[in-house]
Amino acid sequence: MNSDSVKQFYKQKRVLVTGACGTVGYELTRQLLEQYPSSEIIAIDNNESELFFLQQKFLKNKKARFFLADIRDREKMIRLMRGVQILFHTAAYKHVLLCERSPFEAVQTNILGVQNVISAAIENGLERVIFTSSDKAVNPTNVMGTSKLMAERLLTAANNNLRGDGPIFSSTRFGNVLGSRGSVIPIFREQIKSGGPVTLTDPEMTRFIMSIQEAVRLVITSAILACGGEVFITKMPVIRIKDLAEIMIKELSPSNQLRQKKLKIEIIGPRPGEKMFEELMNGEETRRAWELDQYFVVLPAFQGIQRKITYRYRGLVNKKVTNPYQSNQETPLNRHQLSLFLKNNHLLEEE
Repeated sequence: MNSDSVKQFYKQKRVLVTGACGTVGYELTRQLLEQYPSSEIIAIDNNESELFFLQQKFLKNKKARFFLADIRDREKMIRLMRGVQILFHTAAYKHVLLCERSPFEAVQTNILGVQNVISAAIENGLERVIFTSSDKAVNPTNVMGTSKLMAERLLTAANNNLRGDGPIFSSTRFGNVLGSRGSVIPIFREQIKSGGPVTLTDPEMTRFIMSIQEAVRLVITSAILACGGEVFITKMPVIRIKDLAEIMIKELSPSNQLRQKKLKIEIIGPRPGEKMFEELMNGEETRRAWELDQYFVVLPAFQGIQRKITYRYRGLVNKKVTNPYQSNQETPLNRHQLSLFLKNNHLLEEE
């Protein structure tokens, strides 16, 4: 889909972004304000300080509106969505270990908060609601992934249960956004700066990766493609985490070979709930998945009887998908390709 048609879709639309201070929410807000002809962008978050700084950054942008709000507050969500056409829901608890230690906090935000957003969207008659999910929702082994899977199912059920007109509800699922808060790159950078060791869970661990700019561009496009109830899975390159650590050690201390030799990689083993490889689509989902040029799309397992949907997508490649989409089954970037990816996306630079 070309950029002109995407811009035309957002022309004079009022768009709301939840979790605007997070990595994905911030980039969504920035791109929508700077690159698309929307009439108004409403950005909400419950982080007062970060929301203040975000507001200061876009103080001169007349389309920007910022509100302190929590998705746990259903009535506030209803009020904020009045007159909105499109909603991007990115607000969530995302850190695996913290969610393991406080599971009900994850439930209240990642599940009950999502239901509040759904209810508010239905009450206000929004056109489209796009939920940003995670690879951890596939065959989940931790609280965070389980809560994300439940949120996806809530979106699909909301779409199936509507009668007549109402919002189109869809989800997008992608892997690691390199350089985002809590991702491995800032952690490795700080460990290298302090002289090491660089901690690695396992040398065989693989991950899907994408730059934040590309991930958000595809989220914005998926809102146009959405028919209802499906999950869009972004196609992403794969890397070995060990290769990433070694390249960063080399690139971030190039002038001191002795320092490079002293920087050790320490194998610490997987953390609780952590997988050796990432899954973006499991075997069960392949039976109802289609391949597009930039996505896989998983159609709903059940479709509501009240709302007949004809699924049509631009860029359709194949209506038959046979293999699960897992990082251990994809060819990883070689070290040269990974080094270019990091440099081209400015991921080795200080934040």
